[in-house]
Amino acid sequence: MEQLHHLEARMRSCTEYLTIKTQTRSEFRNLTPEIEKIVAASGVKEGLCLVNAMHITASVYINDNESGLLADYEDWLEQLAPHAPTSRYRHNRTGEDNGDAHLKRQVMGREVVVAITASKLDLGPWEQIFYGEFDGRRPKRVLVKVLGE
Repeated sequence: MEQLHHLEARMRSCTEYLTIKTQTRSEFRNLTPEIEKIVAASGVKEGLCLVNAMHITASVYINDNESGLLADYEDWLEQLAPHAPTSRYRHNRTGEDNGDAHLKRQVMGREVVVAITASKLDLGPWEQIFYGEFDGRRPKRVLVKVLGE
């Protein structure tokens, strides 16, 4: 029991919220530099960083920061769940027009968890953390939670 209490005393937690407002309905934004700053400021040397899109029509995912790939995502998602005609989605009968955005978010994912090693995000050589917006033009939040010692 004493050992567990000792570990709890060393555990750090840092919570930050990023607010993102896109100019377009659909957009991908590289969050890696902002997340790296939050991890550095947290003082955590070994731990985990959770990055979570706090809106049901937005996503957080990890992949390559390559403009062709980002355009491919845009095209591929639009083929999977086209925005128009909006009448195709039962969800839109509620007065919304974003049924496609909910489906795109489901495909791209809600969150990522990245290890922190030696005070830095432990990403692979080409990995970057992205925010994907599928129903934008209004402020949305992203949770960044850093835990560790």
